Amino acid sequence: MASERAAPLRLGSIAPNFQADTTSGPIDLHEYIGNSWVIFFSHPEDYTPVCTTELGEMARLEPEFKKRGVKLLGLSANTVGSHEGWIKDINDVTGNSPSFPIVADKERKVAYLYDMIDYQDTTNVDEKGIAFTIRSVFIIDPKKTIRCVLSYPASTGRNSAEILRIIDSLQTGDKHKITTPVNWVPGDDVIVHPSVKGEQAKELFPNLRAVKPYLRFTPLPKDA
Repeated sequence: MASERAAPLRLGSIAPNFQADTTSGPIDLHEYIGNSWVIFFSHPEDYTPVCTTELGEMARLEPEFKKRGVKLLGLSANTVGSHEGWIKDINDVTGNSPSFPIVADKERKVAYLYDMIDYQDTTNVDEKGIAFTIRSVFIIDPKKTIRCVLSYPASTGRNSAEILRIIDSLQTGDKHKITTPVNWVPGDDVIVHPSVKGEQAKELFPNLRAVKPYLRFTPLPKDA
């Protein structure tokens, strides 16, 4: 398996395209992205307890992602038929039914392309000895650029609120030439990007507050 390992995907690289079957029919990733942001996230297996809670929560939050121009795309190492049965369980357990596509990746072809494979626990394999996927998250922007990568071990469920927070941070930063400090949430002060100098900074951010020459906080306009 080690020889098949994909090259690590870097922040700023173009998300590799692929075609696959999903619960919403065949998909071409780049066509699916279109002019939207996409959160592409993987699961080790259908009918597993942690995954069930995660997909239910992402389904609950889907309207919040849509408000931000973000599409969701899941992946699990099973067939479309298995996914469809599992979705019924997800709805039974969480009260939320995923309407976004879930990629069928029984042979782990997409998982290897995106380096979603568990190399930490070599016993984490299916009945054929094929390594399971870990809990990866790729946040991809409308230019098909990978902007964030999160990787969780199979035993640890993701923090969906953090994924939403990262989207807010990236989109706010792109729009306003700012960065966001530790534990930032929308409404908090932001940091003026170091590339914004002198008079331009004062013009763009009249309420700028310099704590250090390299650390300048500012509130954003209420309608930002």
